[in-house]
Amino acid sequence: MQVPTRSRPTIAGQPHLLARRLLAWASLLLLACLPASVALAETRAWLDRESAAMGDAVTLNIETDQPGVAPDYRPLAAAFELGQPYRSDRNGRTLFGIALTPRRTGALDVPALAVGRERTAPLRLQVGGAPAPAPRGDAFVEVVVDDPAPYVQQGVGLVVRLHYATPLLSGELVLDAPDGASLQRVGDDVQSSREVGGRRYHVVERRYLLVPERSGPLVLPPARFRGRAAANFFDDFFGGGGGRRELSAQSPPQTLQVHAQPAGAPQPWLPLRELRLRYLAAPTAARAGEAVEIAVEAVARGVTAAQFPDLPVPRVDGAQVFPERAETTERFIDGSPQLTVVRRYAVVPLAPGRLRVAGPRIDWWNVRERRAEAAMLPELAMEVAPGNPEATPAGGGTAAQARSDATAVDAMTTHPVSAGNRLWPWLALALAVLWLATLAWALSMRRRRAHAAGEGAVAGVLRSRPVALDLQRVLDGGSFDEVVRVLQRMADPPAADLDALLARLDDPRQREALEAMRRALWAGDGDASAARVALRSAFRGGPRWKATATAPREPLPPLYPER
Repeated sequence: MQVPTRSRPTIAGQPHLLARRLLAWASLLLLACLPASVALAETRAWLDRESAAMGDAVTLNIETDQPGVAPDYRPLAAAFELGQPYRSDRNGRTLFGIALTPRRTGALDVPALAVGRERTAPLRLQVGGAPAPAPRGDAFVEVVVDDPAPYVQQGVGLVVRLHYATPLLSGELVLDAPDGASLQRVGDDVQSSREVGGRRYHVVERRYLLVPERSGPLVLPPARFRGRAAANFFDDFFGGGGGRRELSAQSPPQTLQVHAQPAGAPQPWLPLRELRLRYLAAPTAARAGEAVEIAVEAVARGVTAAQFPDLPVPRVDGAQVFPERAETTERFIDGSPQLTVVRRYAVVPLAPGRLRVAGPRIDWWNVRERRAEAAMLPELAMEVAPGNPEATPAGGGTAAQARSDATAVDAMTTHPVSAGNRLWPWLALALAVLWLATLAWALSMRRRRAHAAGEGAVAGVLRSRPVALDLQRVLDGGSFDEVVRVLQRMADPPAADLDALLARLDDPRQREALEAMRRALWAGDGDASAARVALRSAFRGGPRWKATATAPREPLPPLYPER
């Protein structure tokens, strides 16, 4: 965050100059107070995969915070067959999606699309001529994993595709979690169509994140579909089905070979397919006492936000560092989860000179190359100039500000001015007071929005007594404190604190998972990533409470009550 500063020119003899400058400051502040949706609008687009086979459909996702707008999909019709578009609204942002089926092979450009006042960035899709799977009747199911030989605690992308060639009246697609692994559904179903063996199929694609919890063979159960389809001409002619017929299909079972953690692997254990770091903001100059912003982005494939560690906070000699809460975005790219984390740091130099900020470093295990690697950024060097002695120091200075204002007023009142200019000093003073009041209001609104953003993730969960689905949400994407708060409210009556919660739980595995996470986060004893995996596994079926003894009820009231 940038610390606001003001310079004070000599007042005597320049009332017109002071008034003009204060009027300009007030105008800038009024512009800054325009609605945040105008100033902070952001529209971005991405494909759910970077390559596809001819006949396969890919999904174009577009997210924006502009209200009341919709993308113009017409430029896509030249290179793609367009599916049925859809939209969903969440947390003040709108997500649009549309299935694209390539018309030809090769590198296809997805052009920039107009969305309200903005345009998306152009994208590229590589389309190959790989043969499609053989058809298996009116319906068949296929399951694709992005890594058949993963490591323990590695995030494995899993895609289930239901193909059906006849209209469905109802149906259910089920994939059970295998023994020794957790299975989490990711995102919404994606619908498209493709041609297989000369026959057109409708396709429903469902994505999951599979996390093995122990090494050895992992048997993945078949994905099962059972439903009812509309009867065809021959069924009706021969009197079968009564206008509908049963339809079922399942995928063949698969066995994954899960590897244990290699000896000497970096800790905490972080198995990934790819990890990239870069600076989004890397200043080279600063001023003592004024904040500059450093922003770091991490892009990791094969992991979700719940598994990824926090980006480290740099320790800088001769400066104070104030980290902000990380911003995370989860996507599914080429059948694998991809996480983007952006974290910003406000660095306030304490003295002039040369300031060095160490670059971040994250040790991880490359599951493709099967070796340890380290992602790091170079050190930043900033030349710090002396601070402005007339600037307002961060965090206070009210008395000094008042003395400075009093000096300005004295200079204005003691300098002789003509009768026609007597109004200018008072107008300048009024504008200065208005500017200070507006600045205080803007800072208070910023703190209020930051607090609301920090608590918004579980606000809906805490309004009423949570259920198992609410617990699963915070286990997947919330902090440990949020998980504890939800469990406290699920208890009947609610538990007062974590110790009371532990006393109420009947399952020793759940109590140990909570204790392990508490030790890892608060005492630095253990691996927080492994503790989170154990916590999600222990509470997969919901909390198990101890039975509470209830006083026996009297069968009948006393015949002669005591007086």
